[in-house]
Amino acid sequence: MNILYIMFDQLRFDYLSCAGHPFLHTPNIDRLAAKGVRFTNAYTQSPVCGAARMSAYTGRYVSSHGAQWNGHPLRVGEHTLGDHLRAGGVGCWLVGKTHMRADTAGMERLGLSPDSIIGARQAECGFDVWCRDDGLWAEGPGGFYDTKRSPYNEYLKAKGYGGTNPWADFANAARDGDQVASGWFMINADRPANIDEPDSETPWLTDQAISFIEQAAGPWCAHVSYIKPHWPYIVPAPYHEMFGREDIIPPVRDTKELDDPHPVYAAFTQGQIGRSFSRDVVRDKVIPAYMGLVKQCDDQMGRLFKYLEESGRDQDTMIIITSDHGDYLGDHWLGEKDLFHAPSVKVPLIVFDPRAQATPTRGQTCDALVEAIDVTATIIDAAGCNAPAHIIEGRSLIPYLTGEVPVTERVFAISEYDYARHPVCTTLGIAPRDARLFMVATHDWKLVHCEGGMRPMLFDLKNDPQELVDLGADPAYARARAQMHAHLHDWSLRMSQRVTVSDADIAEALRQGNQTGVLLGLYEASEAPDALSHRYRGPVPPRFEN
Repeated sequence: MNILYIMFDQLRFDYLSCAGHPFLHTPNIDRLAAKGVRFTNAYTQSPVCGAARMSAYTGRYVSSHGAQWNGHPLRVGEHTLGDHLRAGGVGCWLVGKTHMRADTAGMERLGLSPDSIIGARQAECGFDVWCRDDGLWAEGPGGFYDTKRSPYNEYLKAKGYGGTNPWADFANAARDGDQVASGWFMINADRPANIDEPDSETPWLTDQAISFIEQAAGPWCAHVSYIKPHWPYIVPAPYHEMFGREDIIPPVRDTKELDDPHPVYAAFTQGQIGRSFSRDVVRDKVIPAYMGLVKQCDDQMGRLFKYLEESGRDQDTMIIITSDHGDYLGDHWLGEKDLFHAPSVKVPLIVFDPRAQATPTRGQTCDALVEAIDVTATIIDAAGCNAPAHIIEGRSLIPYLTGEVPVTERVFAISEYDYARHPVCTTLGIAPRDARLFMVATHDWKLVHCEGGMRPMLFDLKNDPQELVDLGADPAYARARAQMHAHLHDWSLRMSQRVTVSDADIAEALRQGNQTGVLLGLYEASEAPDALSHRYRGPVPPRFEN
């Protein structure tokens, strides 16, 4: 079986019609959900791109792999999805974005050339690359945000789009007379991007995915990783005018959230992004464009799924749709991501398994607590490869697909956020090592532990599902906070760094016992079995030999 691992960037869990959105219709993704299982309580490992993706590609928690912020390198030697799959004879390919930054210092220290196969895989997060484009070609006085080559920009130039950075001048900008109306300025979000729709990022990447599949010899896993609906919030015609103010869901927020707020939450609401998305004029501009971007993504899923069906590949390909994190879009007086309210930390997750054993669960929803690293474990399991439990911290979701009872279900879900590089760290005067947040969520409660001596945040998900009331300082909820901290404590004691020796290795060593002649604590030879002490008994050999 082949595996198509599709990830959208910054797609909210609830901006799909199968998830209940009343105005945004996504029939192609809905059709996949009708054939597979849709997980309604899926959490990202971190509400920021780089850290979330490094967890998705390693199957490990953020504090386990250590790449805790955008641009923080994933250390050399960290096991990746590609490593586990290739060990089982399955190819692992990238089509799109990873946000991976190579550990060049570590590679140099170990003498790994980026031009070698091993070095290239280390630099590309364990993938073999069909096409990599991280899709963030911002440009300022310090140069480009992304420094690798852009196949998408090269494509646009070949199509006749001018300038040195058509990603910025055409794909993510409108036109105002003879002037560029950049998508970076949200006032332009309701304008059509100045690009022919088939040449925009999402259709281009779908073309790349189809080209890969056409030539692929299985078994393979292809990570098709779209940049949209990530900002800049601008979309080409006709998608720019498909939605209007009447299609915008009222924001989930309450002025009481701003009364004596938690200092971390307050700092995010008072930043540039929070202030902007608290304004209705910004939401009125951005959300219809965001919905248009999602609609374009769904239409491209229609193209991709049609190709799979017409080629017969839908019969032997598992399809997974998810996101790296969500987008506040003004909920809770916030924009972007960063914190742990549902719009940011929950992600869509749909898994279609074409095998007969998955037939009983087709079209079902599952409310079990799952994490992004569980997708990693699921892919390895579905490919028939070994997911070593001392390395992979996720749990396979295959039992949920086949209607079986999982051996152990998650009692809680974890997400982490290191904001040391965020301006909020400076605003609060927090030492970088203390700028860390840990979320633990059950079905009924969500607690955010804040390092740096600050109180936690606590939400009663059963009675306050919209997370409008922070109970982190309420004495009446001390017991609930203690219970959630106990969950976090249990998680913190996990075995996460012994990745070179498995429990099975240890069990086998114990079974074999002492066979190496190291004898400790013995008073005389008779206290040891003859086989172990034999080497140390008998006549003294000659001192000198000819």
